[in-house]
Amino acid sequence: MSLLLSNDDGVHAPGLRMLAETLSNAGHELYVVAPDRDRSGASNSLTLDRPLHPVTLDNGYIGLNGTPTDCVHLGINSFFADRCDRVISGINSGANLGDDVLYSGTVAAAMEGRFLKATPVAVSLCGKTHFATAAQVLLELLPRIETLSLPRNAIININVPDVPYDELQGVEVTRLGHRHKADNPVKTTNPRGKDCYWISAAGEVADAGPGTDFHAIEHKRVSVTPVQIDMTLHSELVPMADHWKK
Repeated sequence: MSLLLSNDDGVHAPGLRMLAETLSNAGHELYVVAPDRDRSGASNSLTLDRPLHPVTLDNGYIGLNGTPTDCVHLGINSFFADRCDRVISGINSGANLGDDVLYSGTVAAAMEGRFLKATPVAVSLCGKTHFATAAQVLLELLPRIETLSLPRNAIININVPDVPYDELQGVEVTRLGHRHKADNPVKTTNPRGKDCYWISAAGEVADAGPGTDFHAIEHKRVSVTPVQIDMTLHSELVPMADHWKK
């Protein structure tokens, strides 16, 4: 299969390198477009206020001064148009569980691949050490993913425990859990006396019961979550329409 790889950790990130090496060794044709620096938390943003400048590195990867979504958008519509079957985003350094998917550049890069014929995949390691574990898991899951019949507005979000491969306790299909609100931003002052703020870390886990992605990771199980891009609250369409008629 011909795959477009991207991420939000940057074109030089170890997770991207491990992903590319593993898939290449398995015989997949690869194209790589990733941000030229860490763009974690960029979500689905596109760069509309300035031009984007691709730089081809010695290894053939393309680094782009834009967001993860920019990278995939240009990858499938310009750089490698009509050459890619699926987008795989990752391997992210850190989890993308529960509400994280709302902010994740990793998940956003996968979402931008929804126009290709094969369901896009986001893969994250819940830590910063065992990237080889996540790469091996993805390689083993791809044949199963091939046989799925998911709607065109779906992506697959995979999270892998940060442990050696032989310590994994299996694979579980999960739903997204939820977090509490994040802590308040941290206010400080820069050397010129101006106020500035640091965004605080994600909130603590609020919903991590059985069946959630948080619960699977806690028990050293790979979490595989089908995520839909259609954010319509379908259950309220008829009640709201009736309400407006009154």
